Amino acid sequence: MLLQTKQLCKQFSGMYALKDINFEIAEGEIHGLVGENGAGKSTLIKILTGVYSIDNGEIYWNGERVEIHNPRQSRNIGINVIHQDRHLIPAFNGIENIYLGLEYEKKSGFAVDWAKMKKRVDEVIADLGIDIDLTLPASQLTPPQRTLIEIARGMMTECKLLILDEPTASLTDKEAEMLFETIGKLQARGTSILYVTHRMDEIFRLTDRITVFKNGQMVNTVNTKDVDKDKIISMMTDNWTSQKIDSANNFGNTMLSVKNIASRDGIVKNASFEVHAGEILGIFGLGGSGRTELLECVYGYRTKSEGSILLDGKHIENNTPANSIKNGMVLICEDRRGMALVGSLSVKQNTVLSTIDNYSKFGVVNESKEKADTLEKIDTLNIKTEGPDQTVLQLSGGNQQKVVFAKALLSNPKVLLCDEPTQAVDVMTRFEIHKLLRKKAEEGNAVVFVSSDLKEVLEVADNIQIMANGCTKELLKNDGLAAEQVLACCYAD
Repeated sequence: MLLQTKQLCKQFSGMYALKDINFEIAEGEIHGLVGENGAGKSTLIKILTGVYSIDNGEIYWNGERVEIHNPRQSRNIGINVIHQDRHLIPAFNGIENIYLGLEYEKKSGFAVDWAKMKKRVDEVIADLGIDIDLTLPASQLTPPQRTLIEIARGMMTECKLLILDEPTASLTDKEAEMLFETIGKLQARGTSILYVTHRMDEIFRLTDRITVFKNGQMVNTVNTKDVDKDKIISMMTDNWTSQKIDSANNFGNTMLSVKNIASRDGIVKNASFEVHAGEILGIFGLGGSGRTELLECVYGYRTKSEGSILLDGKHIENNTPANSIKNGMVLICEDRRGMALVGSLSVKQNTVLSTIDNYSKFGVVNESKEKADTLEKIDTLNIKTEGPDQTVLQLSGGNQQKVVFAKALLSNPKVLLCDEPTQAVDVMTRFEIHKLLRKKAEEGNAVVFVSSDLKEVLEVADNIQIMANGCTKELLKNDGLAAEQVLACCYAD
């Protein structure tokens, strides 16, 4: 075997991300790795590429035990990875990007020998059958061309194992075919491929064997020819059945109607959904499906290229974040520290951030009203803080998230777009957020709820809109719905 792991374990904050993983890849095989969101696939990749250290267990390479402490050690033994988010410098041309992380060729001891570098790159891409204009900057390359540039970079050293993480997430079918041809050439020359994707058709088309992860543990490794899609899905899921918070299901008028929306960057291709007053609509899809991008497109963070948005009966032509808030729609974004909070500001300053104009008259800020409204939200949401003037970064993660909700609710929204609203919070805060969303729905608001945790979506949502490859698919009524049914829709061709 080229690669073996024995009893591999990794914990974060006392919780196992991987436990007792006995995994192996043979020389020259294409090995598929599948599992639900949070199953442990990314953690394994980061261990093999030296980003994470292991807590327990062993890694064997060509039968000899190795320790991988950093990405350079991983590359040196022959492991390269191509992440879902391409690691290229937009202003660099093909040759410069292919040489990222590698030592430049020199002449006369100091000057860069560009001719020698180009010759070496030309040999590598010719061997792979890649035809790309290497003089173009990465910003002018197509998505598959960028992927091929990364593959070429991996082949500049002696790559024995190439890890591909969701390699076709941003590609069209025709572009994906170009990638598949290159993968076939790599396998023909003896390179092993670890192929990580949520797309079952690709798994069954490309791989020799499939390993299934679930909840940080390895379920089994099977020969691809011996199983079908239903068998793999059954191995991936606990078949959790909906146990959602009770709701009256007395939905009112349509509060938000999104039709045939697409984003300018092509990630959201064609998405439509409706959510009514009193309803929590779950949007669920696997990694790379475009869930987050869809909410950002509706809210105005991400530019839409086509489609219509109707908010409480009113067409929204210029959907910027400011206009969304003005028209009664807020976004609880996934990255609270990067996009929702200003860490150096106080709880009060963060809470009133989106509605600051309401507290100013003739250039004078009404600080007493700011404080009173913030104290009201602290009390209502049970925010554990020393007071409204405490710096928000001094709060726990769960209480920071409550400040995000306080800021959003202060604008009195009709529609709440919630993207991973319980990410990295404790169990009690998670439950409080679920109750808050149900309460807002009962008050006549509409809630769109996105989570990568399928169990959570089944607990919270009244209906579930499936999303895959940038497009909305089936709409499922969440009444005794099982996880396996939802996943089957996600994996449908």
